[in-house]
Amino acid sequence: MTGLLSKFLYYLNLNFGITSLLYSLPGIIVALIIHEFSHALAAFVMGDDTAKQYGRLTLNPVAHMDPLGFLCLVVTRRFGWAKPVPVNDLNFNNRKKGMLLVSLAGPLSNFITAMLIAVIYALFYNRMGGVVRGILQIAYIINLSIGAFNLLPIPPLDGSKILDVFLTDKQRFYMRKYSGYSNILMLLLIFSGIIGLILGPVILAMDGFINSVIKLFY
Repeated sequence: MTGLLSKFLYYLNLNFGITSLLYSLPGIIVALIIHEFSHALAAFVMGDDTAKQYGRLTLNPVAHMDPLGFLCLVVTRRFGWAKPVPVNDLNFNNRKKGMLLVSLAGPLSNFITAMLIAVIYALFYNRMGGVVRGILQIAYIINLSIGAFNLLPIPPLDGSKILDVFLTDKQRFYMRKYSGYSNILMLLLIFSGIIGLILGPVILAMDGFINSVIKLFY
C-alpha cells in the first residue's frame, strides 16, 4: 500500500460522487461495526454484560449504526459516529483496568482489521480486479484513520477515556469541565485540515508496522 499518506489526504478530500461513495461504504461499515463490537466484547470479557443486554454484542450493523452519525460520515467522509456502547464499570473487578482495556479495544480492533485487509491484499493482489483493490485500499485507510482518530485524548473519543485512567482527580475534574467544548475542537481540527497533520504520522507508523509484519511471512 504505497503512498499511504497521499491516499489518506485524498480520502479526507474525496469528491462526493457516487463512485467514491460506493468505494468507501464497505470500509466505513466494517470499521464502525468492528470498533463497537470490540468495545462490547472487551466489556463482556471483563465482567460487564450491559452491552450484551442491550443487544450490542453482535456484528449486526443495525445494532451499532446511529442513522445521523452514519449519514454524516458518508456525506462528509470526515466525521461521524456510531451508537456508544453502554458500559457499567461497577461490574469490573478493577474499574480502571477494565475501562482502559475496553477503551483500547476499539482502536486496536481497527488496526487489526487493517492488518487483515493488508494480508488479503498481499495474498490475492494478482487475482483482484481494480475495483476490489480500490475498495480494499480505502477500507485499509479508513480503519487506520478511525483507529488513530479515536486515540485522540478529546472527549468522548476513546483516547480521552484511556487518558482518564492516568489522571489525578483534579486533572480529571478539569477535563470533564471543559469537555463541552470538545465537539467544537474536533470540528475545527477536521475542517481546518490540521487533523491530517496530527493523524498522518500515526497512520504512517501503523502502516510501516503492518507492512513489516507482513514481510516476515511473505
